[in-house]
Amino acid sequence: MSRFWTDLAAGLTPYVPGEQPPGRGLIKLNTNECPYGPSPKVAEAIAAAAGDDLRLYPDPQSLALRTALGARYGLGREQVYVGNGSDEVLAMAFMALLKHALPLYFADITYSFYPVWADLANVQVERVPLRGDLTVDLDAYPDRCGGIIVCNPNAPTGQVLPLADIIRLLERCRDAVVVVDEAYIDFGGESAAPLVSEFENLLVVQTLSKSRALAGLRVGYAFGSPALIEGLDRVKNSFNSYPLDRLAQAAALAAVEDEPYFERCTAKVIANREALAAGLAELGFGVLPSATNFLFVTHPQREARELFAALRERGVIVRYFDAPRIDTFLRISVGNETECGALLAALAEIVGA
Repeated sequence: MSRFWTDLAAGLTPYVPGEQPPGRGLIKLNTNECPYGPSPKVAEAIAAAAGDDLRLYPDPQSLALRTALGARYGLGREQVYVGNGSDEVLAMAFMALLKHALPLYFADITYSFYPVWADLANVQVERVPLRGDLTVDLDAYPDRCGGIIVCNPNAPTGQVLPLADIIRLLERCRDAVVVVDEAYIDFGGESAAPLVSEFENLLVVQTLSKSRALAGLRVGYAFGSPALIEGLDRVKNSFNSYPLDRLAQAAALAAVEDEPYFERCTAKVIANREALAAGLAELGFGVLPSATNFLFVTHPQREARELFAALRERGVIVRYFDAPRIDTFLRISVGNETECGALLAALAEIVGA
């Protein structure tokens, strides 16, 4: 620890992102990236934007992108916020909307960045246990609270809540902000975004990293009432007025507007997920139902930590969480057909041995 650190820096337990190994010799199924490239229109948009205008600051409001994002759900651009990845959008929400006298509630097994942001923003939290089958129990969340975050579909479990359950939560918790983190919603869930005009306390957060294959670009966004969006903007403009550069705005707009490519890409990922789940079940794995681009799996006779290490020896990287209740599971990103085949072949060799 450096003697120059502040007490805040010294007291933090930072989030640990998934490994990004150098080189391309490994089959990388650990960070839920899309196995297919982005729309070809993205590269065209970046090339067109990479001109003399780069000397100028980008649009600090990202108006064209916000308009396009809102149009997908019949919303106005005043109901849309954009940021440097959904992680930054969520960080803004912690500071702008979720720090109150009453505690913030989220699941005990969910996206592990939430408690890190809570520490950073000094937000009091309460964790709500998942059910025994690792599904989210919204009935266990109190009516009175400082806020609620629901990751839907949940990560790392992959299981999704029906929209009707989200609506019931919103109806009884109208005095607290409910954040629905929908990073994986395009792979099998129904978005709550159209509800933001009905529920002034709802903030829906999404990303272009997964279903739009733009994890390397860092574009996230949120849908909410104009009042919630204004709160996010107030914090953003006190931190970084230009979270999206010119290239990111141009590329993101092209990706959002290419709906046919998006639909084809997500359909392929879903088909690969179902085929991979069936293959893993044949090898004796228990596979949780997934509405995401990953699977959460366990084997009755093999330790997850050992499987993780054995796969890495064979050039396949997956994600292992050394945490209570889930340390018997592996999270496996859905790859392309070749990658999924290589994973199954490696696991057949490991389990058979």
